[in-house]
Amino acid sequence: MINQGMTKKDKVNIREMIDQNQRGNSIRRKVEKAIPIFLSLIASISVLTTIGIIWTLLSETVEFFKRVPFLDFFTGTVLKPLSQNPEFGVLPLLMGTVTSSLIALLVAAPIGLMAAIYLSEYASPKVRKVVKPILELLAGVPTIVYGFFAFTFVTPLLREFIPSLQATNILSPGLVMGVMIIPMIASLSEDAMSSVPTAMREGASGLGATKLEVTRKVVIPAALSGIIASFVLGISRAIGETMIVTIASGSTKNFTFDITQSMQTMTAYIVEVTGGDAATGTTVYYSLYAVAMTLFVFTLIMNLLARAVSKRFREEY
Repeated sequence: MINQGMTKKDKVNIREMIDQNQRGNSIRRKVEKAIPIFLSLIASISVLTTIGIIWTLLSETVEFFKRVPFLDFFTGTVLKPLSQNPEFGVLPLLMGTVTSSLIALLVAAPIGLMAAIYLSEYASPKVRKVVKPILELLAGVPTIVYGFFAFTFVTPLLREFIPSLQATNILSPGLVMGVMIIPMIASLSEDAMSSVPTAMREGASGLGATKLEVTRKVVIPAALSGIIASFVLGISRAIGETMIVTIASGSTKNFTFDITQSMQTMTAYIVEVTGGDAATGTTVYYSLYAVAMTLFVFTLIMNLLARAVSKRFREEY
């Protein structure tokens, strides 16, 4: 009856609607098929970028080791790239990098952990909302500002107590780098502690444990994987720091354990070489890539260590 009551014009309009709907469905199907391809291309950018970085570093590093023996580079304690008889030992740079990073960790680890404990276990929600953003503001300070702060304020202050401290030294930038990574350690550790179920705290409190005992014997062990991961990520950040050590630690390539002396890190050496002292194609130029590759591997090992530690001590609730 409906079909009999429909005019020819009505039939044409319905046919057009059906055709339009089919065309719309076809377009939607094509879009749905294209979206995964588009997203996979976007996701592959980071992978392709990493491959490009590794290829660039590796190809130039191979050229460097054609000119300088592998063992001489990794066991040499003298680095004189611009002398008449150049020597390319990376140990002075490794020593400077490791020393500054360890000083930074010695500063940031206890302060960051104590701040995380306070924010997670003792601070009220109102205080936490105010203090945590203020603490994280330190992460937004440009590192070149930290560098000038270390050179113009921290070093003169330390020389009042350590007269033998040189104008450029590894102690001052190490301390300032520690301040710089406090927000990272505090924030990640606080997140790990906050993820511990409240029932565990209440159970320990019900057994008569004090607030400190709950924190020390329940919360910290339960959040240990996140805390250790924050330490490793913090020291990885310190290893890759450039401007602070470039400004405050100097460019003397000393292989020494004396933290009052000027030392150079791997990142500072890269800045020095890229500053125009080395012509393209020279051994000094290729040493830039060898040091950069060493730094890349060093940082990669630290990140893999952080993942392994997190997986080893991870607690699931």
